[in-house]
Amino acid sequence: MSRQFDDILLGSIELFCSAAELGSFTAAATAAAVTPAAVSRAVSRLEARLGVRLFVRTTRTLHLTEAGREYFDQCRQALAQLVEAERAVTGRQSAPSGLLRISMPTPYGHYRVLPILPEFTRRYPDVKVDFHLSNRNVDFGDEGFDLAIRGRAPADSTMISRPLEDAELVVVAAPDYLKRMGTPKTPDDLRGHNCIQFALPSTGRNIPWLLRVDGEDIELPTEGLYCCAEDILGAVTLARAGGGLFQTYRFIVDADLAAGRLVELLPAYGGRSRPFCLIYPHHRHVALRVRAFVDFLVESLRATPRRK
Repeated sequence: MSRQFDDILLGSIELFCSAAELGSFTAAATAAAVTPAAVSRAVSRLEARLGVRLFVRTTRTLHLTEAGREYFDQCRQALAQLVEAERAVTGRQSAPSGLLRISMPTPYGHYRVLPILPEFTRRYPDVKVDFHLSNRNVDFGDEGFDLAIRGRAPADSTMISRPLEDAELVVVAAPDYLKRMGTPKTPDDLRGHNCIQFALPSTGRNIPWLLRVDGEDIELPTEGLYCCAEDILGAVTLARAGGGLFQTYRFIVDADLAAGRLVELLPAYGGRSRPFCLIYPHHRHVALRVRAFVDFLVESLRATPRRK
């Protein structure tokens, strides 16, 4: 097989990826212990070889072009696979390291993942974690995420999905609201109450409440004066302040229920849940830090007591 990449070209690719990640030729030069001029020459060398501009450069900013972003995504994956291949051969797989980027929904991050994240970094001190709290779906390629936690498994066959848990749902309201408006006893009673709505980020549509009536699982549309988008914790805060009834995950309101700040409603019609899963791209060589976090999260959540 003819040689297509010499040492200079491979070094240029590494400097290009570093500049793209750090957003600066100077920062990339510092990280690689070379001069900014050396980084600039490396990028120019690649641009000449490819026949495209990789960066838009001004005196103050550095941005990837569309072609540069595509090239960066491919090069970053290729370099990561080279690192993993070296670890596999040299037997250095016992020490996960590097940057781990995770996207997770706001409530799941606050109440499930972030409380146990310090334990993960104590176990693996060479792993740096960047976490992104959002209810939108992220693009692994364009945004550089290693892992994402979502409410349903993707249909995309290029993704691996690991179930995390079926999170129990509960209908709640503040004692002050119930004192003013009365306590609903059946799902039909919800028509006379202010039911706080939550709009699904992917569709913008209000999510129906999930109940179980006479052994049958139903989806019940509700109505109310308030609608919350993006962050479900806002709707919980509103319910806690007496704004109305809300159906949410039990793990969010467990402490409020125990302290009496919220009251569980319609327990005879409860028992429904929504799933959470961990997804990541299907690569032949999954980075050790990714495997370590997947195993840690599944193990930790399995050991977490859940109130039913």
